[in-house]
Amino acid sequence: MDTFYTGTSEGSHRAGWHFLQLPGPTNIPQRILNATAVPAIDHRGEDFAELALGLFDGVRKVFKTRGEVFMFPSSGTGAWEAAIVNTLSPGDGVLMFDSGQFSYLWIEMAKRFGLNVDVVDTNWRCGPDPEMIATKLADDKSHDIKAVMVVHNETSTGVTARIEEIRAAMNSANHPALLFVDTISSLGCMDYRHDEWGVDVSIGGSQKGLMLPPGLSFNAVSEKAVEASKTAKMPRCYWDWQWMRENNATGFFPYTPAIQLLYGLRESISMLGEEGLENVFKRHHRLGTIARAAVEAWGLDTVCENPKEHSNSVTAVLVPAGHDADAFRKIVLEKFNMALGGGLNRYAGKIFRIGHMGHCNDLMLASSLTGVEAGLSDAGIPHISGGARVGQSLMASGNTDSKAA
Repeated sequence: MDTFYTGTSEGSHRAGWHFLQLPGPTNIPQRILNATAVPAIDHRGEDFAELALGLFDGVRKVFKTRGEVFMFPSSGTGAWEAAIVNTLSPGDGVLMFDSGQFSYLWIEMAKRFGLNVDVVDTNWRCGPDPEMIATKLADDKSHDIKAVMVVHNETSTGVTARIEEIRAAMNSANHPALLFVDTISSLGCMDYRHDEWGVDVSIGGSQKGLMLPPGLSFNAVSEKAVEASKTAKMPRCYWDWQWMRENNATGFFPYTPAIQLLYGLRESISMLGEEGLENVFKRHHRLGTIARAAVEAWGLDTVCENPKEHSNSVTAVLVPAGHDADAFRKIVLEKFNMALGGGLNRYAGKIFRIGHMGHCNDLMLASSLTGVEAGLSDAGIPHISGGARVGQSLMASGNTDSKAA
Protein backbone atom coordinates (compact mmCIF):
# COMPACT_ATOMS: atom_id res chain seq x y z
CA MET A 1 0.00 0.00 0.00
CA ASP A 2 1.27 3.45 -0.87
CA THR A 3 2.02 5.74 2.06
CA PHE A 4 1.31 9.43 1.98
CA TYR A 5 3.33 10.52 4.98
CA THR A 6 6.91 10.31 6.16
CA GLY A 7 8.65 11.11 9.39
CA THR A 8 5.54 11.48 11.56
CA SER A 9 3.44 9.03 13.51
CA GLU A 10 -0.24 8.26 13.00
CA GLY A 11 -2.41 10.62 15.03
CA SER A 12 0.13 13.43 15.07
CA HIS A 13 -2.01 15.67 12.85
CA ARG A 14 -4.75 17.73 14.49
CA ALA A 15 -7.63 18.96 12.39
CA GLY A 16 -8.95 22.48 12.73
CA TRP A 17 -7.39 25.59 14.19
CA HIS A 18 -4.95 25.67 17.06
CA PHE A 19 -6.47 28.03 19.63
CA LEU A 20 -3.65 30.27 20.79
CA GLN A 21 -5.12 32.00 23.84
CA LEU A 22 -1.80 33.03 25.32
CA PRO A 23 -1.20 36.57 26.53
CA GLY A 24 1.52 36.78 23.87
CA PRO A 25 2.76 35.90 21.42
CA THR A 26 -0.72 36.31 19.98
CA ASN A 27 -2.51 35.21 16.83
CA ILE A 28 -0.98 36.71 13.69
CA PRO A 29 -3.60 37.78 11.11
CA GLN A 30 -3.20 36.43 7.59
CA ARG A 31 -2.87 39.99 6.31
CA ILE A 32 0.24 40.50 8.42
CA LEU A 33 1.67 37.09 7.51
CA ASN A 34 1.20 38.00 3.87
CA ALA A 35 2.79 41.41 4.41
CA THR A 36 5.92 39.86 5.92
CA ALA A 37 6.28 37.32 3.09
CA VAL A 38 8.31 39.62 0.87
CA PRO A 39 11.76 39.22 -0.63
CA ALA A 40 14.73 40.82 1.07
CA ILE A 41 15.51 44.33 -0.13
CA ASP A 42 18.45 46.66 0.21
CA HIS A 43 18.13 48.18 3.69
CA ARG A 44 20.29 51.06 2.47
CA GLY A 45 18.11 51.70 -0.57
CA GLU A 46 15.38 54.21 -1.39
CA ASP A 47 12.54 51.69 -1.16
CA PHE A 48 13.47 50.78 2.40
CA ALA A 49 13.83 54.43 3.42
CA GLU A 50 10.33 55.12 2.11
CA LEU A 51 8.98 52.19 4.13
CA ALA A 52 10.73 53.22 7.35
CA LEU A 53 9.91 56.92 7.17
CA GLY A 54 6.23 56.06 6.75
CA LEU A 55 6.22 53.95 9.90
CA PHE A 56 7.32 56.51 12.47
CA ASP A 57 4.16 58.61 12.23
CA GLY A 58 1.97 55.51 12.48
CA VAL A 59 3.75 54.26 15.59
CA ARG A 60 3.40 57.72 17.15
CA LYS A 61 -0.37 57.50 16.67
CA VAL A 62 -0.50 54.16 18.48
CA PHE A 63 1.46 55.59 21.44
CA LYS A 64 -0.53 58.85 21.17
CA THR A 65 2.57 60.98 21.09
CA ARG A 66 4.07 63.70 18.93
CA GLY A 67 7.55 62.98 20.25
CA GLU A 68 10.31 60.73 19.05
CA VAL A 69 9.83 56.98 18.69
CA PHE A 70 12.71 54.53 18.29
CA MET A 71 12.34 51.02 16.88
CA PHE A 72 14.75 48.21 17.73
CA PRO A 73 15.13 44.68 16.33
CA SER A 74 14.63 42.97 19.70
CA SER A 75 12.15 41.62 22.19
CA GLY A 76 10.56 44.01 24.66
CA THR A 77 13.38 43.33 27.10
CA GLY A 78 15.70 45.18 24.73
CA ALA A 79 13.46 48.23 24.91
CA TRP A 80 13.66 48.07 28.72
CA GLU A 81 17.44 48.16 28.44
CA ALA A 82 17.31 51.03 25.94
CA ALA A 83 15.16 53.06 28.35
CA ILE A 84 17.65 52.55 31.19
CA VAL A 85 20.95 53.10 29.39
CA ASN A 86 19.83 56.21 27.51
CA THR A 87 18.54 58.15 30.50
CA LEU A 88 20.27 57.00 33.71
CA SER A 89 23.71 56.72 35.25
CA PRO A 90 25.17 54.06 37.56
CA GLY A 91 24.12 54.72 41.16
CA ASP A 92 20.97 56.64 40.24
CA GLY A 93 17.97 55.92 42.43
CA VAL A 94 14.83 54.41 40.87
CA LEU A 95 11.47 53.53 42.38
CA MET A 96 10.03 50.21 41.19
CA PHE A 97 7.20 47.85 42.16
CA ASP A 98 7.41 44.08 42.47
CA SER A 99 3.85 43.57 41.22
CA GLY A 100 4.30 40.63 38.85
CA GLN A 101 6.81 38.52 36.98
CA PHE A 102 7.66 41.15 34.39
CA SER A 103 8.02 43.99 36.85
CA TYR A 104 10.26 41.65 38.84
CA LEU A 105 12.45 40.98 35.78
CA TRP A 106 12.72 44.71 35.09
CA ILE A 107 13.81 45.22 38.70
CA GLU A 108 16.52 42.60 38.26
CA MET A 109 17.74 44.33 35.10
CA ALA A 110 17.91 47.69 36.89
CA LYS A 111 20.01 46.14 39.64
CA ARG A 112 22.43 44.64 37.10
CA PHE A 113 23.01 48.10 35.69
CA GLY A 114 24.09 49.34 39.10
CA LEU A 115 21.01 51.42 39.83
CA ASN A 116 19.96 52.02 43.42
CA VAL A 117 16.57 50.32 43.30
CA ASP A 118 13.91 51.08 45.90
CA VAL A 119 11.54 48.11 45.52
CA VAL A 120 7.98 48.27 46.81
CA ASP A 121 6.63 44.75 47.30
CA THR A 122 3.01 43.87 46.57
CA ASN A 123 1.00 40.66 46.78
CA TRP A 124 0.87 40.64 42.95
CA ARG A 125 -2.90 41.17 43.09
CA CYS A 126 -2.80 44.96 42.79
CA GLY A 127 -0.93 47.60 40.84
CA PRO A 128 1.37 50.34 42.14
CA ASP A 129 -0.35 52.62 44.65
CA PRO A 130 -0.35 56.24 43.40
CA GLU A 131 -0.62 57.59 46.95
CA MET A 132 2.43 55.60 48.03
CA ILE A 133 4.35 56.97 45.06
CA ALA A 134 3.41 60.51 46.07
CA THR A 135 4.59 59.85 49.63
CA LYS A 136 7.87 58.26 48.51
CA LEU A 137 8.67 61.17 46.21
CA ALA A 138 7.66 63.82 48.75
CA ASP A 139 10.06 62.24 51.24
CA ASP A 140 12.88 62.31 48.67
CA LYS A 141 13.94 65.90 49.40
CA SER A 142 17.33 65.51 47.71
CA HIS A 143 15.76 64.09 44.53
CA ASP A 144 17.88 60.94 44.60
CA ILE A 145 15.10 59.10 42.78
CA LYS A 146 15.66 59.73 39.08
CA ALA A 147 12.89 57.55 37.68
CA VAL A 148 9.68 55.77 38.60
CA MET A 149 9.26 52.53 36.61
CA VAL A 150 5.91 50.75 36.32
CA VAL A 151 4.36 48.05 34.16
CA HIS A 152 1.09 49.30 32.68
CA ASN A 153 -0.40 45.85 32.13
CA GLU A 154 1.25 43.07 34.13
CA THR A 155 0.89 40.11 31.78
CA SER A 156 1.54 37.55 34.51
CA THR A 157 -1.35 38.66 36.72
CA GLY A 158 -3.90 40.54 34.62
CA VAL A 159 -3.47 43.69 36.73
CA THR A 160 -3.34 47.12 35.11
CA ALA A 161 -1.55 50.09 36.67
CA ARG A 162 -3.37 53.44 36.85
CA ILE A 163 -0.83 55.46 34.89
CA GLU A 164 -2.79 58.72 34.79
CA GLU A 165 -3.17 58.65 38.59
CA ILE A 166 0.51 57.80 39.02
CA ARG A 167 1.54 60.81 36.96
CA ALA A 168 -0.85 63.00 38.98
CA ALA A 169 0.74 61.68 42.18
CA MET A 170 4.22 62.49 40.87
CA ASN A 171 3.09 66.00 39.96
CA SER A 172 1.53 66.51 43.39
CA ALA A 173 4.91 65.76 44.96
CA ASN A 174 6.54 68.29 42.62
CA HIS A 175 9.29 65.77 41.94
CA PRO A 176 11.45 65.78 38.77
CA ALA A 177 11.71 61.99 38.40
CA LEU A 178 11.18 60.49 34.97
CA LEU A 179 8.22 58.14 34.46
CA PHE A 180 8.96 54.89 32.59
CA VAL A 181 6.04 52.67 31.57
CA ASP A 182 6.11 49.17 30.10
CA THR A 183 3.21 48.99 27.60
CA ILE A 184 4.21 45.66 26.06
CA SER A 185 0.87 43.91 26.69
CA SER A 186 -1.33 47.00 26.64
CA LEU A 187 -0.21 48.88 23.53
CA GLY A 188 -2.82 48.45 20.81
CA CYS A 189 -5.21 46.82 23.31
CA MET A 190 -6.07 49.39 25.97
CA ASP A 191 -6.16 53.15 25.97
CA TYR A 192 -2.68 54.53 26.40
CA ARG A 193 -1.69 58.19 26.16
CA HIS A 194 2.03 58.82 26.25
CA ASP A 195 1.83 62.61 25.93
CA GLU A 196 -1.36 63.32 27.85
CA TRP A 197 -0.32 61.15 30.79
CA GLY A 198 3.12 62.70 30.96
CA VAL A 199 5.09 59.51 30.37
CA ASP A 200 8.79 60.05 29.66
CA VAL A 201 9.73 56.66 28.22
CA SER A 202 7.15 54.14 26.99
CA ILE A 203 8.36 50.62 26.23
CA GLY A 204 6.54 48.51 23.64
CA GLY A 205 6.80 45.18 21.84
CA SER A 206 5.47 43.75 18.60
CA GLN A 207 4.04 40.35 19.58
CA LYS A 208 0.88 41.28 21.47
CA GLY A 209 -1.58 44.05 20.59
CA LEU A 210 0.32 44.88 17.42
CA MET A 211 -0.36 41.30 16.19
CA LEU A 212 3.17 40.77 14.86
CA PRO A 213 5.73 38.03 15.47
CA PRO A 214 8.21 38.76 18.27
CA GLY A 215 11.24 40.76 17.26
CA LEU A 216 10.42 44.48 17.27
CA SER A 217 10.49 46.78 20.28
CA PHE A 218 9.88 50.47 20.80
CA ASN A 219 10.77 53.47 22.93
CA ALA A 220 8.49 56.49 22.79
CA VAL A 221 10.32 59.34 24.52
CA SER A 222 9.49 62.79 25.88
CA GLU A 223 11.62 65.91 25.51
CA LYS A 224 12.51 65.54 29.18
CA ALA A 225 13.85 62.04 28.50
CA VAL A 226 15.85 63.34 25.55
CA GLU A 227 17.43 65.97 27.80
CA ALA A 228 18.27 63.30 30.37
CA SER A 229 19.97 61.25 27.66
CA LYS A 230 22.47 64.05 27.08
CA THR A 231 24.00 63.61 30.53
CA ALA A 232 23.32 59.90 31.17
CA LYS A 233 26.54 57.95 31.74
CA MET A 234 25.48 54.36 31.08
CA PRO A 235 27.53 52.67 28.34
CA ARG A 236 25.41 52.21 25.24
CA CYS A 237 25.90 51.31 21.62
CA TYR A 238 23.21 49.06 20.11
CA TRP A 239 20.49 50.90 22.07
CA ASP A 240 21.84 54.43 21.62
CA TRP A 241 19.03 56.85 20.80
CA GLN A 242 21.42 59.37 19.28
CA TRP A 243 22.87 56.79 16.91
CA MET A 244 19.31 55.79 15.99
CA ARG A 245 18.25 59.42 15.54
CA GLU A 246 21.09 60.20 13.16
CA ASN A 247 20.16 57.27 10.92
CA ASN A 248 16.38 57.42 11.27
CA ALA A 249 16.34 60.99 9.98
CA THR A 250 16.81 59.65 6.45
CA GLY A 251 14.85 56.40 6.91
CA PHE A 252 17.71 54.13 7.86
CA PHE A 253 19.07 52.29 10.91
CA PRO A 254 22.60 52.06 12.28
CA TYR A 255 22.58 48.29 11.71
CA THR A 256 20.55 45.72 9.82
CA PRO A 257 16.88 46.17 10.76
CA ALA A 258 14.13 43.52 10.89
CA ILE A 259 12.99 44.29 7.35
CA GLN A 260 10.13 41.80 7.05
CA LEU A 261 8.77 42.73 10.46
CA LEU A 262 8.69 46.38 9.41
CA TYR A 263 6.51 45.42 6.44
CA GLY A 264 4.29 43.61 8.92
CA LEU A 265 4.24 46.66 11.19
CA ARG A 266 2.98 48.77 8.30
CA GLU A 267 0.09 46.32 7.82
CA SER A 268 -0.58 46.26 11.58
CA ILE A 269 -0.85 50.04 11.71
CA SER A 270 -3.21 49.94 8.71
CA MET A 271 -5.43 47.35 10.41
CA LEU A 272 -5.60 49.31 13.65
CA GLY A 273 -6.46 52.42 11.67
CA GLU A 274 -9.18 50.67 9.67
CA GLU A 275 -10.87 49.41 12.84
CA GLY A 276 -10.22 52.70 14.61
CA LEU A 277 -8.01 52.76 17.66
CA GLU A 278 -10.88 53.67 20.00
CA ASN A 279 -12.92 50.77 18.58
CA VAL A 280 -9.95 48.48 19.21
CA PHE A 281 -10.02 49.54 22.87
CA LYS A 282 -13.80 48.98 23.04
CA ARG A 283 -13.39 45.49 21.59
CA HIS A 284 -10.77 44.59 24.19
CA HIS A 285 -12.96 46.04 26.95
CA ARG A 286 -15.81 43.84 25.73
CA LEU A 287 -13.63 40.73 25.60
CA GLY A 288 -12.18 41.36 29.05
CA THR A 289 -15.63 41.92 30.53
CA ILE A 290 -16.97 38.71 28.98
CA ALA A 291 -14.01 36.66 30.22
CA ARG A 292 -14.35 37.98 33.76
CA ALA A 293 -18.10 37.32 33.74
CA ALA A 294 -17.43 33.68 32.86
CA VAL A 295 -14.82 33.36 35.62
CA GLU A 296 -17.23 34.83 38.17
CA ALA A 297 -19.99 32.46 37.05
CA TRP A 298 -17.64 29.50 37.45
CA GLY A 299 -17.20 30.57 41.07
CA LEU A 300 -13.49 31.19 40.55
CA ASP A 301 -11.42 34.27 41.35
CA THR A 302 -9.21 36.43 39.18
CA VAL A 303 -5.78 37.34 40.48
CA CYS A 304 -6.66 41.03 40.19
CA GLU A 305 -8.51 42.23 43.29
CA ASN A 306 -9.35 45.81 42.33
CA PRO A 307 -12.05 46.20 39.63
CA LYS A 308 -10.39 49.47 38.56
CA GLU A 309 -7.25 47.52 37.69
CA HIS A 310 -8.70 44.64 35.66
CA SER A 311 -6.82 43.99 32.46
CA ASN A 312 -8.73 43.94 29.20
CA SER A 313 -6.06 41.95 27.37
CA VAL A 314 -5.52 38.99 29.73
CA THR A 315 -7.52 37.36 32.53
CA ALA A 316 -5.54 35.43 35.16
CA VAL A 317 -7.63 32.85 37.02
CA LEU A 318 -6.81 31.24 40.37
CA VAL A 319 -7.52 27.54 40.70
CA PRO A 320 -8.71 26.26 44.10
CA ALA A 321 -6.04 25.17 46.55
CA GLY A 322 -4.92 21.60 46.06
CA HIS A 323 -5.41 21.65 42.30
CA ASP A 324 -2.75 21.99 39.63
CA ALA A 325 -3.31 24.68 37.01
CA ASP A 326 -0.56 23.26 34.80
CA ALA A 327 -2.17 19.81 34.76
CA PHE A 328 -5.42 21.51 33.75
CA ARG A 329 -3.66 23.40 30.94
CA LYS A 330 -2.12 20.17 29.68
CA ILE A 331 -5.56 18.58 29.46
CA VAL A 332 -6.92 21.58 27.56
CA LEU A 333 -4.01 21.49 25.13
CA GLU A 334 -4.15 17.74 24.49
CA LYS A 335 -7.93 17.41 24.23
CA PHE A 336 -8.91 20.71 22.62
CA ASN A 337 -5.70 21.95 20.96
CA MET A 338 -5.89 25.20 22.94
CA ALA A 339 -2.88 26.87 24.56
CA LEU A 340 -3.51 28.87 27.74
CA GLY A 341 -0.93 30.85 29.66
CA GLY A 342 0.48 29.38 32.84
CA GLY A 343 1.39 30.86 36.18
CA LEU A 344 4.85 32.37 36.57
CA ASN A 345 7.11 32.58 39.61
CA ARG A 346 5.03 32.72 42.82
CA TYR A 347 1.90 31.74 40.85
CA ALA A 348 3.44 28.73 39.09
CA GLY A 349 0.88 25.91 39.03
CA LYS A 350 -1.69 28.11 40.78
CA ILE A 351 -3.26 30.06 37.93
CA PHE A 352 -4.06 29.87 34.24
CA ARG A 353 -4.23 32.88 31.97
CA ILE A 354 -6.67 33.48 29.14
CA GLY A 355 -5.24 35.85 26.57
CA HIS A 356 -7.82 37.91 24.65
CA MET A 357 -5.65 40.50 22.99
CA GLY A 358 -4.73 41.45 19.48
CA HIS A 359 -6.40 39.53 16.65
CA CYS A 360 -9.28 38.16 18.74
CA ASN A 361 -13.05 38.51 18.41
CA ASP A 362 -16.16 37.49 20.33
CA LEU A 363 -16.58 34.07 18.73
CA MET A 364 -12.93 33.17 19.26
CA LEU A 365 -13.30 34.00 22.95
CA ALA A 366 -16.62 32.14 23.20
CA SER A 367 -14.97 29.00 21.84
CA SER A 368 -12.07 29.45 24.25
CA LEU A 369 -14.36 29.79 27.25
CA THR A 370 -16.17 26.61 26.20
CA GLY A 371 -12.84 24.80 26.06
CA VAL A 372 -11.82 26.16 29.46
CA GLU A 373 -15.07 24.98 31.04
CA ALA A 374 -14.75 21.50 29.52
CA GLY A 375 -11.15 21.38 30.75
CA LEU A 376 -12.18 22.36 34.28
CA SER A 377 -14.57 19.42 34.33
CA ASP A 378 -12.05 16.97 32.90
CA ALA A 379 -9.38 18.12 35.38
CA GLY A 380 -11.75 17.76 38.32
CA ILE A 381 -11.38 21.40 39.32
CA PRO A 382 -14.36 22.52 41.44
CA HIS A 383 -16.48 25.06 39.61
CA ILE A 384 -20.07 25.96 38.80
CA SER A 385 -21.03 24.88 35.31
CA GLY A 386 -22.45 27.40 32.87
CA GLY A 387 -19.80 30.12 32.99
CA ALA A 388 -19.21 29.87 29.25
CA ARG A 389 -22.96 30.33 28.64
CA VAL A 390 -22.94 33.40 30.89
CA GLY A 391 -20.16 34.87 28.79
CA GLN A 392 -22.01 34.03 25.58
CA SER A 393 -25.23 35.61 26.90
CA LEU A 394 -23.38 38.78 27.78
CA MET A 395 -21.80 38.70 24.35
CA ALA A 396 -25.19 38.37 22.67
CA SER A 397 -26.77 41.14 24.73
CA GLY A 398 -23.94 43.54 23.99
CA ASN A 399 -24.41 44.91 27.51
CA THR A 400 -20.77 44.84 28.54
CA ASP A 401 -20.64 48.52 29.48
CA SER A 402 -22.65 47.84 32.64
CA LYS A 403 -19.94 45.53 33.92
CA ALA A 404 -16.71 46.67 35.59
CA ALA A 405 -13.91 47.48 33.18
